[in-house]
Amino acid sequence: MSKIAVEKRIMAFGTFDGLHKGHIHFFKQARKLAQNPYLIVSIARDKNIQKIKGSRPRNTEKKRMELVKKTGLADRVVLAGLNNHIPHIKKEKPDIIALGYDQVAYVKNLKRDLRDPKIKIFRLKAYKPHIYKNHLLHVAKAKGS
Repeated sequence: MSKIAVEKRIMAFGTFDGLHKGHIHFFKQARKLAQNPYLIVSIARDKNIQKIKGSRPRNTEKKRMELVKKTGLADRVVLAGLNNHIPHIKKEKPDIIALGYDQVAYVKNLKRDLRDPKIKIFRLKAYKPHIYKNHLLHVAKAKGS
C-alpha cells in the first residue's frame, strides 16, 4: 500500500489589490513550504486596509477575492476578520503561516497571540520588490511607462 501524504494547511494574508507577478510568486513560494500543500489565502478587509494604509483599496474585497481565486494557486480564499485576526486564523487551523517579506501589520506578536506552538511561521522572500509593489506599479502606470 502506498502512503497518502497528509495535507499541510498553509495560510497567507494580504491585500492583493491588483494581482501582479510578485503576488503570484508569493503564492507559489507559500505552496512550496509543504509537500502536499493546501493554500488558504486570507484577503484583507476594506475597512482594515483603510485603517492600516490610510486609504481604501482600488478594488473591493470581493473583487480581490475573485482575482486570487482566478490564479488557481489558492485552494481556499477567505475574507480576514474585521476586528480581530486571531479567531479568523484559528478557525482555518493552519499548520504553517506564510508572511510576505514586507508584511508588518498584525505580525509582531503573532506566534504568542496564536498560542499554538505547532504552527510554524515563515517569512517569504521578495520577488523584484523594486518593481512589483502595488504603489510602484500605480506610479509607473500614471507616468505612462
